[in-house]
Amino acid sequence: MVSKILRFIGREISGLHEAAYLLGFFALLSQLLGFLRDRMLASQFGAGEALDVYFAAFRVPDLIFIWSASMVSLSVLIPFLSKRRAENKEEARRFLDTIFSAFFVFIVAVSAIAFFSAPGLLQLLFPGFSESMLSTTGFLMRILLLQPICLGVSNLFASVTQLERRFFVYAVSPILYNFGIIIGVFFFYPVMGLSGLAWGVVLGALLHLGIQIPVIARAGLLPRFRFAVDFSLIREVLLVSLPRTLALSLQNITVLLLTTLGSLLGIGSIAIFNLSWNLQSVPLAIVGASYSLAAFPTLAGLWTKGDKSTFVSTLSIAMRHIFFWSVPALVLFVVLRAQIVRTVLGSGAFDWSDTRLTAASLALFAVSVVAQSAILLLTRAYYAAGKTRAPLLIALGGACITVCSAFLFSKWFAGEPLVRFFLESLLRVSDLVNTQVLILPLSYSVGTIASALIFWKLYSRDFGKFDSAVSRMFWQSFASSVLMGTVSYVLLNVLDTVFDLHTTLGVFLQGLCAGAGGIVVGALVLYLLGNLEIREIWKTLHHKIWKAKFIGPDPTETTF
Repeated sequence: MVSKILRFIGREISGLHEAAYLLGFFALLSQLLGFLRDRMLASQFGAGEALDVYFAAFRVPDLIFIWSASMVSLSVLIPFLSKRRAENKEEARRFLDTIFSAFFVFIVAVSAIAFFSAPGLLQLLFPGFSESMLSTTGFLMRILLLQPICLGVSNLFASVTQLERRFFVYAVSPILYNFGIIIGVFFFYPVMGLSGLAWGVVLGALLHLGIQIPVIARAGLLPRFRFAVDFSLIREVLLVSLPRTLALSLQNITVLLLTTLGSLLGIGSIAIFNLSWNLQSVPLAIVGASYSLAAFPTLAGLWTKGDKSTFVSTLSIAMRHIFFWSVPALVLFVVLRAQIVRTVLGSGAFDWSDTRLTAASLALFAVSVVAQSAILLLTRAYYAAGKTRAPLLIALGGACITVCSAFLFSKWFAGEPLVRFFLESLLRVSDLVNTQVLILPLSYSVGTIASALIFWKLYSRDFGKFDSAVSRMFWQSFASSVLMGTVSYVLLNVLDTVFDLHTTLGVFLQGLCAGAGGIVVGALVLYLLGNLEIREIWKTLHHKIWKAKFIGPDPTETTF
């Protein structure tokens, strides 16, 4: 039994789809724990002041993590380490010691600055918070500043874990992270109050880090702190990582600015924004992130060899399958939004009004799921080709569009009753208060879709157009998804009287049956259209993908 487990950890993936499905499987496990985490938080607090404070306290630590950890991410460090490891192990250790020492000093220094400047910083970032809310947010934020230090070091260690081919070890790290948060909600909060939630996050970050230490120690590459560092090595790494770091930071800054605006929109706005954000991240993590990560090594190798035609065809295959999975996900999330939110979050203090507003926010986020997935893949394509400028400029443009849209929509929402009535009626929340929170996901989707369209245009200019199969797949998926959504919507109404909708199980079964019926119809339509992707998926599953080697995710691009 033990030998079988070890063989599972060490096997190598033989194709793009196998890698993507295994990545998706582990992402799904992490998301399931994330569902449990969010359900416990929503049940305990509802969409109110406590969750607003909790989610707001994450924003600065998360920004520090993204900014620092992306500088030493897997895709940056592995080529450097691999090259030096091939020369000799001592050279790899010297490189790792230098990067670890510089990184650790940097992230501790930035976290210390944030620690001491917390009161003024939070007043600037969350002007809608009361004094008591700002005080509690600052207290939680100071605890949470331990998180980027732990996760940042864990991210650096992950490059060694990957180099040692212990892919499974890092794959379970996000699962342990969410497990720590759940412990915080279940055990720490009853004893310590809100600070217990923050200490649960820190525990999760420590578990994320701790699981990798034995592997690195056995490899003899556990970093040692050096006071004398080689600044030429640091400069070499920074030149490679800086454009990517800026691009990743821009999205986090965008979310931070939307959270800032959310603090002005009423109590519960930040909670609804974050809970719906976590839900919409599921198809992105399972589909978009999985295919983009799985395709990256192949794309990088093809570009290095100068095989541009195979590079484009590989990218086309990945894009076809992203459309195959993400377009139906978009439709199902819109049609089944209330069932999804009620099943995952609808208990305890999370009442029907909270459910409806979160469901409406989820629908607006879901509109951009396809665009988000496409952006991840196209970004990886540019990185594989060594072109880091375009993703950075597009990320900057998308951030500007999102933030400007948010301020524009907020003015329209306040000053144009017709605009507000249209959006509320469309999402069936006209009788609720605090509907202005919907401008946050709407703005994010507008910025994301605009970025995807610009990316698509630039890709056609820089690499050539996708083959016709990509366009055909999109329209096939769109047509089948419309029929799937229609059938699911009809079944929802038919099943209203079949299940007890006052229970979580009844709501779940209603959504499951309606969604399953729609999926069967959508799959049948694709089969009748002679869809190529269905045959490829069956062939991939027939190859027993669980016998393949797992490629670990990059934590700076992973939703925990």
